[in-house]
Amino acid sequence: MAPQPTAQQLIEGQRQDWNRVASGWEKWDRFFDEQLACLNHRLVADARLRSGMKVLDLGSGTGYPAILGAHTVGPTGQVIGMDLAEQMLAAARRKAMSRGLANMTFQTGDVTSLPFEANAFDAITSRFCLMFLPEIPKAAAEIARVLKPGGWVAAAVWSAPEKNPSIGLSMMAIKQVIELPPPDPTAPGIFRLAKPGDLAGMLQQAGLIDVTDQEFLAEWSYASADEYYTSLMDIAAPIQNLMARLSPAQTQEVRRLITQAITPFQKDNHIVFPFAVRIVAARKPR
Repeated sequence: MAPQPTAQQLIEGQRQDWNRVASGWEKWDRFFDEQLACLNHRLVADARLRSGMKVLDLGSGTGYPAILGAHTVGPTGQVIGMDLAEQMLAAARRKAMSRGLANMTFQTGDVTSLPFEANAFDAITSRFCLMFLPEIPKAAAEIARVLKPGGWVAAAVWSAPEKNPSIGLSMMAIKQVIELPPPDPTAPGIFRLAKPGDLAGMLQQAGLIDVTDQEFLAEWSYASADEYYTSLMDIAAPIQNLMARLSPAQTQEVRRLITQAITPFQKDNHIVFPFAVRIVAARKPR
């Protein structure tokens, strides 16, 4: 049996993966900004952002919800967006500049070892980052350390795969074409924190209080099956890694199976998918 990769090896692999798909995320940026606006606003609200705050956004990617956070805290506030992938942050910087947001900076870094002093931030946000970390409790401890007393963290992670068909059906299609080992439920991955109470428990263990853990249900839509398939292949690093193992004939078969699986979600000339996210918020005691 091959040795398990170390946390550092996992992080380095993720850095390479996300840098590779950064141009895809920038290409689809407007689409995801529009489709996930509700989620960005919810995170900004649950982190209790207001004018003048200093905010840290973890796993900022191409800049969300950091950019909404920067609009919210205003010119007297400050937002630092952090991500493993420099190429993703380069896209975020371009976006912030085009919006004239002088109160934003972005830096690369590992969430499990934050390069900030204790009690440095009024609030912390994070969207679709924490489930990919090899050592989530370590990240929770770092969040608790850099938050100011009384400050809030709000994080979004994906809920169960059966409630997120737009993610799950592509994996199912690939599994019909090649054999994949069963996923390790404790390994970093999209659904690592899908279980109610998992992330909440880790934040409590780190000493945070007033913890809430809520499933947030919404929908997003695509203009066509082609649009869905193309976006998936452009931005989904884990799917890209699996597709790279397929022959051209197998790739075509996966595309056919995905198109077939989408049929139940067609609605008024669009593809409409439900999605489910866990939103977990907590406060540092005063």
